[in-house]
Amino acid sequence: MAQKSNWKRDITLLTVPLIFLIIFYLLPLAEIARVTISRFNLDEFGKAINWQVVFSALSFTFYQAILSTILTIGIGLPAAWLFGRFKFRGKNALRIASTLPFILPTVVVAAGFSALIGPRGWINIFLMQLMGLKDPPISILNSLSAILLAHVFYNTSIMIRVVGAALSQFDQRLEDAAQTLGASSWQAFLKVTLPNLLPSILSAVLLVFLFDFTSFGVVLMLGGPQFSTLEVEIYIQTVQFLNLPLAGILSLIQLFFTMLVTLALIRIGDSGFAVPIMPRMQEENMRSPRRVWEKAFAIGIIAILLLLLVSPVAALVFKSLLIEGSQGQEISIKYFLELFSNRRQSYFYVPPFQALLNSLRFALISSLVSLFLGMLLSYGLRVNSRFNRWVEWLIMFPLGTSAVTLGLGFFIFFFRGTGSARWYPWLIPMVHSLISLPFVLRVVQPVLRSIPANIHWAAATLGASPPSIFRRVDLPILWRSLMTAALYAFTISLGEFGATSFLSRPDLPTMPIAIFRYLGLPGSINYGQAMAMAVIILLVCVISMLSLDQLQYLSFRDKA
Repeated sequence: MAQKSNWKRDITLLTVPLIFLIIFYLLPLAEIARVTISRFNLDEFGKAINWQVVFSALSFTFYQAILSTILTIGIGLPAAWLFGRFKFRGKNALRIASTLPFILPTVVVAAGFSALIGPRGWINIFLMQLMGLKDPPISILNSLSAILLAHVFYNTSIMIRVVGAALSQFDQRLEDAAQTLGASSWQAFLKVTLPNLLPSILSAVLLVFLFDFTSFGVVLMLGGPQFSTLEVEIYIQTVQFLNLPLAGILSLIQLFFTMLVTLALIRIGDSGFAVPIMPRMQEENMRSPRRVWEKAFAIGIIAILLLLLVSPVAALVFKSLLIEGSQGQEISIKYFLELFSNRRQSYFYVPPFQALLNSLRFALISSLVSLFLGMLLSYGLRVNSRFNRWVEWLIMFPLGTSAVTLGLGFFIFFFRGTGSARWYPWLIPMVHSLISLPFVLRVVQPVLRSIPANIHWAAATLGASPPSIFRRVDLPILWRSLMTAALYAFTISLGEFGATSFLSRPDLPTMPIAIFRYLGLPGSINYGQAMAMAVIILLVCVISMLSLDQLQYLSFRDKA
């Protein structure tokens, strides 16, 4: 039953989220545009803007994003077909493992690949011992190959989740009917299955391209100084050269292209094809591999996924636990204990454990803020009207805006005047809330809209007040989606690196910032501490992932 529109109520509910969006999104972006445009009339503008840097960063951004997207499609689509069509032993565990990279912070991914293929990585150590070499024979880090490999590691899960979920929900009887009418298996796929999957495939490809286009931590930490995307160049021009006009130009260019991709994604969603971020996979239309080629296909894809998605994580965990002892490699928690110590007794030293506490505190604040704003938005946007659709579009824009651009906007807009320091402790959780708010809205809003309006009317007729209706009717239905949204917001905040790199202060670092710093320091102790901190974030992400999976299982069981 359709919801009745109540403009006064809806505007009241939307006031606080819209004010939040204006202060923490529109005004910082407007400040970037103001700082950039204000230099156009000055003589020094031509000297401040190096257009060769702009075109070089833009061309490489497109180049690596297109290559990464093509490679991800090549691996992701066969993997999506495997998850969407077949049953096999260990499928649930592999599904969770394939989803984990999507929520892992870039610094953890960089630490994982460093532990696997870096100069001190397991592969190089094995080859050096096997061949009796003194120098590592494989040098993939600081290369385009490392960037592409990490992007495929990250985004394969998007193809699996989006396309695999659509394929698992596709009615197999449509293909059977086509083959009954004389179509071959290949013709049935091309004329029946593919047209139905095309919107999901297009959505997944656009999402992959968007994440590759706005990649920052991967390029910065694995690509080396010779590779510079728009994101990396914005960071360099701001932090190293303080060239805000050039950083502003780069941000506006990137914002233009990311908004185009975001609008295309929203357009697909408005056409009735929703992009599932993490749906519960159905197995009603699936079967075990029977033919020889099906078994070979399943074994090959599983091997590729284990090698690509699991080995960097496993290498990271082993690297954090093994140290060089008197009798070779020994298992120890020494690197974890070092997180609490200050070997040099430096007055200005901030122990890594304090960075963990900072990240947890920021993540908790961010979760509460984004959950509160997401609830207000979900209730204010329950009615499907033209105004509400415009508001939904506006809320989704931060998803298409790079974290580096947001960080630059915060840096320019809020760090002005002598009293700007008092804002600092709140800026990091606010930008994290801005990034996670679209995810929270996408999780909570569909569940809220599914509650029939006549249930609310019946409760009101029996004398229940609006708070009582929320507590007794809505909350028992919404609590799982609220927990899911809170876990999303928590993990996003815990691992956010791009925007935080602009706002971080030496005395108040977060875990991703601390890992980035320690990976750049010499010495085995610093490297081990970086591995240990990365493992801690990894464990939090794994616990969140398992909790999300359990919540979705309970929701699916209730619906069944």
